[in-house]
Amino acid sequence: MSAIDASSLGKVAVLMGGDSAEREVSLMSGDGVLGALRARGVDAHAFDPSTRALGELKSDGFDRCFIVLHGRHGEDGTVQGALELMGIPYTGSGVLASSLAMDKVMTKRLWLADGLSTPRYARLAFDQQSREQVRAVPDVLGLPLIVKPPREGSSIGVTKVQGYSQMQEAVELAARYDPDVLCEEFIEGEEVTCAILGTGQYAQALPVVRIAAPDGAYDYQNKYFTDDVKYHCPSGLSPELEAEIQHLSLAAYRTLGCRGWGRADLMIRASDRKPFLLEMNTSPGMTSHSLVPMAARAAGIDYEELCVRVLSHAALDADRPLAGGATD
Repeated sequence: MSAIDASSLGKVAVLMGGDSAEREVSLMSGDGVLGALRARGVDAHAFDPSTRALGELKSDGFDRCFIVLHGRHGEDGTVQGALELMGIPYTGSGVLASSLAMDKVMTKRLWLADGLSTPRYARLAFDQQSREQVRAVPDVLGLPLIVKPPREGSSIGVTKVQGYSQMQEAVELAARYDPDVLCEEFIEGEEVTCAILGTGQYAQALPVVRIAAPDGAYDYQNKYFTDDVKYHCPSGLSPELEAEIQHLSLAAYRTLGCRGWGRADLMIRASDRKPFLLEMNTSPGMTSHSLVPMAARAAGIDYEELCVRVLSHAALDADRPLAGGATD
């Protein structure tokens, strides 16, 4: 890929921080991106939507935005919608894809409709969380199982439930972050992730990263604040399985209508080595522990180049051609 002229990217806002439960991680990601863009000569500036009005992006003359917000009000289509209205191109997926990917229940419904493998699940709406309804879930999904808020990330509010007696507490924890609760079949096996760059037919999967967490606990603390987790990239998987995971991840990305970049998280079932999709991240982490930079390095793309490349593909949904090439 030819070198990108930093001056052509204009004045750039790195959207970071925000007011979600993942604010701390977003600030770490944003600091990294900001430093990388400046090192490449980009006129980049930090912008925290929790302390400044989004309208200032327009009045201050920003030409494009690099979104490093994680979670609600950043990764869920809301900021993307505001930027669409202001006509400021931004990195990552558009309004609909961001909203769909943020909601793990809607994501699963779409994947299942397209025949893509994802763990079986049960949704407990806010009015379906009586003790009787909660205790009935393991009868359907088996034990152990996973309980999580469907519209959070970074393993926040997630519990691995080993027995019936843990169900109520796990649901109550998840419900602190989301009125709905997602209960998911537990896939025993290895966790992997697959980063994707590009859009549509031009999207490409990067090398798979295999994650080995202590006692299988790939939680918030281990993700961001310890060095106990081991990451393998190259993954050490067979070439056939690596290719299958990349193919499945690309299909999941395209089904949701994602663009720019993203990262699919998956489990490989130990019993038969079948991969299952867990979720799609449309604003992946960019910290020192993050997985997209790791996969990019394995593909020969350093951190600074990754940031500039993602930024260069900033776009608006409004710029996309209408279906069928319709014109006025």
